[in-house]
Amino acid sequence: MFRATVLTLFPEMFPGPLGLSLAGDALARHVWSLETKQIRDHGIGRHRAVDDTPAGGGPGMVMRADVLAAALDAAAPADDPRPRLLMSPRGAPLTQSRVRNLSQGPGAIILCARFEGVDERIIAARRLEEISIGDYILSGGEIAALALIDACVRLLPGVMGEKASGEEESFETGSCEHPLLEYPQYTRPRDFEGHAIPDILLSGDHAKIATWRSEKAFRLTQARRPDLLSRNKSTADN
Repeated sequence: MFRATVLTLFPEMFPGPLGLSLAGDALARHVWSLETKQIRDHGIGRHRAVDDTPAGGGPGMVMRADVLAAALDAAAPADDPRPRLLMSPRGAPLTQSRVRNLSQGPGAIILCARFEGVDERIIAARRLEEISIGDYILSGGEIAALALIDACVRLLPGVMGEKASGEEESFETGSCEHPLLEYPQYTRPRDFEGHAIPDILLSGDHAKIATWRSEKAFRLTQARRPDLLSRNKSTADN
């Protein structure tokens, strides 16, 4: 079973949207599990402090390494095989390939930072893998954790209705090393405000439909995410 353990100052944010739709149904059926751990339970002193002023000066507060170490150690023993993830804007970008890899494993231990971030020493001391969901700043790691878990859970066996549903989407089209955006989708009515479904999709010729979809996926990627194609070219050149 895929097990997600989330360390946070705001456990009430979970399951949140993960308790609804596909993820929520799978959670109720015990396809996966979710537990939250309150970091403040391991805080220092009468006020359960979890942060302190940054060494060297500067704005904001930094989450303490000793507090986070205690929280992580209590959440999972050292031999827990699950990867330990820190949601961080400076982390490696979360890709569909990484999501797929995580979904095929035992789950994840996810640390949600707040304030100005965490003491650098906890990252090395507890072997945290920093992961980013985009080049922007959130108030904390919780929303990023929700996104990561949702992306993983939907790939678990028995969550989506058809296996093909997860194989013909953006970043799944093409190959693991050469992802493309998803081709355009259509459904009834056949004509909508003067815009008709492309004839090829109604032809019944599955080979031609596959070719059309492949071409459209490439053109969309070229127009909207040329960085993906540039990355692919660099990979091929190497």
